[in-house]
Amino acid sequence: MRILDGPEWRAATAAHEARVDALTAGHRARRSDGRKHPVEDFLFTYYGWTPGRLRRWHPGAGVGLAEAAQAPHRDWRFYRVDAEVVSVDVAAFLEARGDTVRFVRDLLEQTASRPGRFGCFGLHEWAMVYRLAPSDVRHSTWPLRLGSDGTDAVVDSHQIACSHFDAYRFFTTEAAPRNLMAPTRTSQAAYEQPGCLHAGMDLYKWAMKFSPAVGSDLSADAFELARDIRELDMRASPYDLRELGYEPVPIETAEGKARYVEEQRGFSERSQALRSRLIAAIDTGMTVTGRPAGA
Repeated sequence: MRILDGPEWRAATAAHEARVDALTAGHRARRSDGRKHPVEDFLFTYYGWTPGRLRRWHPGAGVGLAEAAQAPHRDWRFYRVDAEVVSVDVAAFLEARGDTVRFVRDLLEQTASRPGRFGCFGLHEWAMVYRLAPSDVRHSTWPLRLGSDGTDAVVDSHQIACSHFDAYRFFTTEAAPRNLMAPTRTSQAAYEQPGCLHAGMDLYKWAMKFSPAVGSDLSADAFELARDIRELDMRASPYDLRELGYEPVPIETAEGKARYVEEQRGFSERSQALRSRLIAAIDTGMTVTGRPAGA
């Protein structure tokens, strides 16, 4: 086990807190004023973790903190103190969440092993509003860039190819049969692929779900990736968010499609690198307990 002395882990804590404070400043300010944001709020409403939860620094499995009496971690769940060193109790963590760890590790490994697909053009957001009354649209306070009829026409003129269950399950009843596939929670590992924006955003979900066994540096990187992906997700959506400073990516045009794919490929590369780090962090936790990786 690598041991951080007091000054080291205090500096790491302060740096992480400052980073998260900067990343979440806008959301926290809006929350205090009761204002909503269709792009940035998603990472807190859909994934459900508060800025405070993200701000809590964890060293990750295999790292101990000296001066345990001064470390708040000693009172947190899934930590243990031994000889004045506090560290993640990986055995207890795996006892509580081992089934989830095994499922997600398999999902990540299968996703990473596949070639990315880049022909969806972000149509999942369009399928979520297809043939809905304006009042029933999720972000009903924001206009549809092409109007309801124009939005429906885009869906009608394209083949939808969404591989991500947690996007597909929000398709309207009329849009769901138009998808090339019908992913389910059970078949999730068989469908997910690294070109999918939502699979990239979900790396934040998995990193946080594995906290504290996964270190906070990785969780913060995953949050930042998810935030950047969400911006493209909504710029390519049918909503007109120019008032918020988001220039549309008009995927109904050839130029918009090309721009979307270019950015999607960049996010796929970032996601694959983070996916590899997350798999390695999971395997480190397994090694700490003497279990084989992925067991």
